[in-house]
Amino acid sequence: MHSISVEEFFSWKKQQLSKGGDQQSFSFLLESLAGVSKSDLNLSKINFKGYLYLKKNLAFLESIWDQHLLQSLPIQYLCGITFWRDLKLKVTDKVLIPRPETELIVDIVLRIFGKQSKKLFFAELGTGSGAISISLALAYPSWEGIVSDIDQDVLDIAIHNYLNYSEKSNNLRFYCGHWWTPFESFKGKFDLAISNPPYIPQDTYEKLPIEVKNYEPKIALLGGDDGLKHIREIIQKAPLFLKEGGWLILENHYDQAEKVKDLLIKKSFTSVEIVNDLTGIGRFTIGRYK
Repeated sequence: MHSISVEEFFSWKKQQLSKGGDQQSFSFLLESLAGVSKSDLNLSKINFKGYLYLKKNLAFLESIWDQHLLQSLPIQYLCGITFWRDLKLKVTDKVLIPRPETELIVDIVLRIFGKQSKKLFFAELGTGSGAISISLALAYPSWEGIVSDIDQDVLDIAIHNYLNYSEKSNNLRFYCGHWWTPFESFKGKFDLAISNPPYIPQDTYEKLPIEVKNYEPKIALLGGDDGLKHIREIIQKAPLFLKEGGWLILENHYDQAEKVKDLLIKKSFTSVEIVNDLTGIGRFTIGRYK
């Protein structure tokens, strides 16, 4: 541990933020690498003559911050972790950084199924860091889930993240493959399927911020010319794998929800609904198969 006076620390912090960047990213750096939370800092202001104890020294933290500013590298990749709901997850540049808005998928599941302990069987297609399925596995210990990703390196990261919580839960299995392909032996078995697939249209992708376009995996972002390439494929095959009455939950681009809704209705889904995120954008489209 590295000891530093509160007064010296806040002077250093002010100097770092004067270089640029945002308060949220800097707070993330402090919490993930230095082990200093916002509440720690708030408490330290009460005793300005006291000391803080950091897991990393200031020179190291400053070098990470400079790299973030100079190269526009996402702070999560530099720190090697991200926080999502109540999870702490490993991330690398092979994995899309899970977004706060995606957290609502877990709330949608809770809304549909409540707190029931009845055993259900669910699938997640394209798991990335494993955030969604790990959250569901912890929320519903009696459920069983199977998880896919097309990239084995990505799947290994999801497995690593799951193993960090496996003492509390042991109900996920992981398969490498493209969308539904690894689940051929589970046709007609799923009560629920979830996917946050690549949905960024080509022209939108070209205009993404540098920190996204240059560093986050293209395969996890680009959804073809109109952004719906993968969503169409998932919906097209979903009736083969869902039980009658099974639910499909999809995340989509901010302007795609009506199109996704039409695709679901054409495949005989009922109770089709667009669910807004916290900013009022139709971020999710859900439906029940017959």
